[in-house]
Amino acid sequence: MPGIRPLAAAALAATLALALVGCTDDSLAEQYRAGDNKGYITADGRVQEIPDAERGEPVEFAGVTETGERFSSADVAGDVVVVNFWYAACGPCRVEAEDLESVWQEYQGQNVSFVGVNTLDQADTAQAFAETYGITYPSIIDVNEGSAKLAFAGATPINATPTTLVLDATGRVAARIVGQLDGVSTLSTLVGDALADSS
Repeated sequence: MPGIRPLAAAALAATLALALVGCTDDSLAEQYRAGDNKGYITADGRVQEIPDAERGEPVEFAGVTETGERFSSADVAGDVVVVNFWYAACGPCRVEAEDLESVWQEYQGQNVSFVGVNTLDQADTAQAFAETYGITYPSIIDVNEGSAKLAFAGATPINATPTTLVLDATGRVAARIVGQLDGVSTLSTLVGDALADSS
């Protein structure tokens, strides 16, 4: 089966290239397109939806956002919450930013909240990223204490960046996407499923 690996690699490269068309043109995104694996932790893009009976305890987390506001999971209690772990020098984080914002806009006013957890940057860098990529939801700056990331450690591993979690209305992890979003469809469906579970 010597030909299978090269064919699989070629198919993966083609898929990634198509997924990245139209993304913001910057050097880190270009590195990601080229497959250099620079500036981010690789992940396999796995999507896992967790059945209600298998979800753990609600996750309580808090921190200070890039604008200096205090954010707590208690502030969004009762909402389905999307939590995206990211940092500015992460190529796939840049590529998926528009998709995250699109799903956030889709679910405005439907008991859905979004929050980023920036694991490596200070507030000014996170603010610049939000302005560049049009992100309108807040991000916790977690680089100094790591308390937000640590809060999720018992519920799900966060060992790749980006990782996106969907919390159900009780604050339990209902779904996890490890790696870059494959577009808006998957995340939108996972958020819709979590909303349906809470109704």
